[in-house]
Amino acid sequence: MNYDEILPHLSRGNFGKYQKRVYILLCIPALVTAFHLLGGVFLVNLPDHRCKLDGELSNSSFHLPADVWNSSFPFDKEKKAYSKCEYFSSDSNESVKCSEFIWDSSKVKSSAVKSFSLVCDKNVLRASADSMLMLGLLFGSYIFGDLSDKYGRRPTLILAFLVQEVFGFLAAISPEFFSFAICRMFVGGATSGIYLVGYCICLEMVDKESRLNAGTYIMMSFSFGYVVLGLLAYFIHDWRWLQVALTLPGILFLSYWWIIPESTRWLLANNQKENAIAQIEKIARVNNLTVPRRLLEKLEAEPETFDSGKKHSVFDLFKTPNLRTKSILIFYNWFAISACYYGLSWGSGSLVGNQILNFILSGLVEIPAYYFLILTLNRWGRKLIMSGSMICAGAVLLLSLFIPETWTWLVLTLSMLGKMSITASFGTVYLFSTEQFPTVIRNAALGACSMSARIGGISAPFVIHLSQSWKPAPFVIFGVTAFVGGVFSTFLPETRNRELPETLDDAERI
Repeated sequence: MNYDEILPHLSRGNFGKYQKRVYILLCIPALVTAFHLLGGVFLVNLPDHRCKLDGELSNSSFHLPADVWNSSFPFDKEKKAYSKCEYFSSDSNESVKCSEFIWDSSKVKSSAVKSFSLVCDKNVLRASADSMLMLGLLFGSYIFGDLSDKYGRRPTLILAFLVQEVFGFLAAISPEFFSFAICRMFVGGATSGIYLVGYCICLEMVDKESRLNAGTYIMMSFSFGYVVLGLLAYFIHDWRWLQVALTLPGILFLSYWWIIPESTRWLLANNQKENAIAQIEKIARVNNLTVPRRLLEKLEAEPETFDSGKKHSVFDLFKTPNLRTKSILIFYNWFAISACYYGLSWGSGSLVGNQILNFILSGLVEIPAYYFLILTLNRWGRKLIMSGSMICAGAVLLLSLFIPETWTWLVLTLSMLGKMSITASFGTVYLFSTEQFPTVIRNAALGACSMSARIGGISAPFVIHLSQSWKPAPFVIFGVTAFVGGVFSTFLPETRNRELPETLDDAERI
């Protein structure tokens, strides 16, 4: 008898009092992970700036009379604006590069960009700040995933909290950009561990039928964190204090060592049956139920599925034609969805209108997207939702290119519709991919998917950076990327109501 057969005896319905308590406690850290993954929108916000003129004080006003602008700065005819990186020297009257900057504090009062002068020749470093965070996610998903399998979910979760706290506070006091970027990388790795391990514990508590809802609601918690981050940025203007505020909640999560139990499934899989039984009895007791002792005595871990005793690697995905094609399409979709999602999230501040309001709206539109998935994924199927949402996201982003900039409300509406659509595809891709790959290689395949997604996330800030040269560039690149991914999804087989493939041969036949 496996754990799934015990679950009906642990609660009346899918979630008893004990399960609800643990689930809610794990949704809170998922909410806070949004602070760190998306905080770069405000931490490395780009304030308007100009060169400090010869003889000018460092605290001079950004604004100058029109005649001073004309006589002091070269005019860029392509951008139809005065240069922000060059000025006319008073000695030679020739154009020279800025050595110091005067900042416009009317909209962005404080930013790491201002503290570390990440503009002009150093402008690319601003994009690399978020790329380093995503690089941390890439390593963190593997490191913490491996640790959680070997040493348990709970100790790995606490370790991730600890790493996030240490490097989160160090990022706030970083004296220069390099140390700030390294700290952000470690924060990204820890954030990946917190989200993935918490997600894993939540799904391991429930039966197969409840995993869609359990997984979707924890992703929705991330969206609520998105909104809360915008509110924090509204009240906290100094970027260092904002980084402290984003990190502080993690101190409370260290208490989870005494609150959150180890995964019962992990205990069973690692031959800790007595501990698993004790935990099952505790769950039943809190839920005012009892589990017959005869059932507990028959309890055992779910048997692993082997394929003729062979050990498999991710390269086995490319040995047969059908599985190879599916794998390439799925890897591309992970890349495209991650790049578009984080690109639209980090780029929301550059939309017309109030930056913080746009950011909050960008988070709010994710919530109906997740409710849409709960209502439709098991009715309409994964393929239709996946391909439809990606094609929709790509289409509206490309359509926004033909809307006059003066129609700000329509540009904003299309951007939010694109964000809602790509969120729906993000919520679908994990489940859809899980059902495509065979059991004998599923974890390795999902690891490769995660790597594809991180590469997409790493590239997103540099795509946004292209808007400095051509403003519509991010919409074109993200739009085409998403649209192509949606078309590719139509070539994948539907997996709704299918048995999960166990062997490579099973997956090849689907």
